[in-house]
Amino acid sequence: MSKRDLLLEIGLEELPARFVTASMKQLSDKVQQWLTEKAIEFGTVEAFSTPRRLAVLVKDVEESQKDIEEEAKGPAKKIALDSEGNWSKAALGFVRGQGMTSEDIYFKELKGVEYVHVNKFIKGQQTVQLLSELAEIISGMTFPKNMRWANQELRFVRPIKWLIALFGNEIVPFSIADVETGRETKGHRFLGNSAIIEQPQRYEDTLNEQFVMADPDKRRQVILDQIKELEQEKDWIIPVDEDLLEEVNNLVEYPTVLFGHFEEEFLELPAEVLITSMKEHQRYFPVKDQEGNLLAYFVTVRNGDDRHLDKVSKGNEKVLRARLSDAAFFYKEDQKKEISDALKKLDSIVYHEEIGTLAEKTARVTEVTGALADALNLKAEKEMALRTAAIAKFDLVSNMVYEFPELQGYMGEKYALLKGEAKEVAAAINEHYMPRHADDDVPPSVIGAVVSLAEKIDTLSSFFAIGVIPTGSQDPYALRRQASGVVQILAEKKWNISLEELIVLGLKGPESKGILKRDLEEVKTDMFTFFKARVKHMLQEQQIRYDLIDAVLFNEIGYIHSIVERAHVLDAKKEEAGFKESLEALSRVMNIAVKCDNQVTVDPAAFENDQENALYVKYQKVAMRYMESKDENERFEELVSLQSEIESYFENTMVMAEDEAIRNNRLSLMKEISDLVAGFAAMNKIILT
Repeated sequence: MSKRDLLLEIGLEELPARFVTASMKQLSDKVQQWLTEKAIEFGTVEAFSTPRRLAVLVKDVEESQKDIEEEAKGPAKKIALDSEGNWSKAALGFVRGQGMTSEDIYFKELKGVEYVHVNKFIKGQQTVQLLSELAEIISGMTFPKNMRWANQELRFVRPIKWLIALFGNEIVPFSIADVETGRETKGHRFLGNSAIIEQPQRYEDTLNEQFVMADPDKRRQVILDQIKELEQEKDWIIPVDEDLLEEVNNLVEYPTVLFGHFEEEFLELPAEVLITSMKEHQRYFPVKDQEGNLLAYFVTVRNGDDRHLDKVSKGNEKVLRARLSDAAFFYKEDQKKEISDALKKLDSIVYHEEIGTLAEKTARVTEVTGALADALNLKAEKEMALRTAAIAKFDLVSNMVYEFPELQGYMGEKYALLKGEAKEVAAAINEHYMPRHADDDVPPSVIGAVVSLAEKIDTLSSFFAIGVIPTGSQDPYALRRQASGVVQILAEKKWNISLEELIVLGLKGPESKGILKRDLEEVKTDMFTFFKARVKHMLQEQQIRYDLIDAVLFNEIGYIHSIVERAHVLDAKKEEAGFKESLEALSRVMNIAVKCDNQVTVDPAAFENDQENALYVKYQKVAMRYMESKDENERFEELVSLQSEIESYFENTMVMAEDEAIRNNRLSLMKEISDLVAGFAAMNKIILT
């Protein structure tokens, strides 16, 4: 069969940078999925994107679908034929649904029963006859935000300005929002012109001629290479933030790196203020010297060539100067205020209408902080932790955080130091927001970690108390991130406070302050389920097999760090010799223990053979060593050391004895062993291969 390349390009008004990459991938995935569903074979796929276009180039697309020949199974013969040997309604309905007739029926035996079968042959359609369905793929794309324009009914991320759909050199005819497909694309808005795409494989080269780099990976590398050249030329270090690079890359079609300068007096501002002003508002990269000190320069990326870069640089300098002047003013004004005055303003800021003000939240967090410090026996750190919790939100009413919300915590640390707070307290104010995102670290200090834990568990408890629980993709208060932060802190700090205890601590505030709008036990259950999902997600991120995760999460969660260690022990042991046999023995105990509905104290005097006594004695020794050990690997080894005694026990003992007293005694021993094993993991949930 002959093959052609397929090109699809959507020309748009400028897309928001944050939408570009995901939209490009979505288009590529949808086209590939459609080709697969239509049984049209194809080769490699290349995706392209700029602020003004989304495109996909599919190589070696077959000119027709594959012919399909398949066997369809119908009703059993006894149903297909009536008593007189005529075809029944069931048989006739089956063949009609397959587009066949009764003459096509034959019988085939499966597991001793004959069934009606027919052979279907479906001739593949020509690809070009199907490609107009690409219009539905485009119209069916989804985006975080959509818009309508003119009198169009279509809701799309931005107005569609042109469409290209080529199969080889042939235009695939369709229209969307009154825009007809063709072969004309648009070059760079100022440097290029319109251009005709004669063949799909000429797409990228044609756009390059019009000052458009359509491949985002190549465009990104050009930016990085130019930054590297600038570093070497100036002896600078230019830290490249990946999120900023992604955004800048999606703002330009033809990148050229340039630099600018600002007054050195602005270096008196905290480095994070300067970096945030440059990054968040202007999309600039900061510049540092070889010792890591911030310099009075910035680097940016122009959407164009290298002509008149000096004028472009001066324009950027002017804009940044205004931003930094504002920041300097805010910084000076904020220092005139006392922490106590800032805290009073929290009384008038509503955190949530059903939960209360920021001042009320601060009071609850302070109470939880104290309770956590006591539970963790943190006598030396308690006073500083309480001070941190009490003032942690004071910077939220500062001018600087109002202008740059992403500086919350950081400015709190700076201002606290300026106001004479202990450096440990100041650092913890910043740390209590950590981890801020999935890739962030937990608070390094004990004080910061305790307050962070208190803050997050209060947030979760309060929202769950009023019935605000994330569902599906809806999580407006970022509660999943908060819960993941709790799990991450407990896992890394290895604190011996169970998740269940933490939930109880967190709910005391909402309950005592009248926030609780639901049944307390129901809220606890919902929070436990929610946290269990976060622990499961964390273990999945660590590449733990799903059945091992289910095994360690079978009962209560308890200590998070213990759960993580147990999962990794099982993951490390699963391929070792003897693992299968050991788990089979422990699983057998757990499986029969579920029949124990009348647990009694095990009576060794009621044993009837040596194997019962041997297992009981070994179990008692194992249980003692298991409880004394804090190492999960040692605990696992203790459990599997029961294998020999368990196997001998079952070879010589009938657990379900007719005598009720003996049966209950044996089941109770199984239950005790099972409970010990389940404290590590539900071994009978692990898939043995």
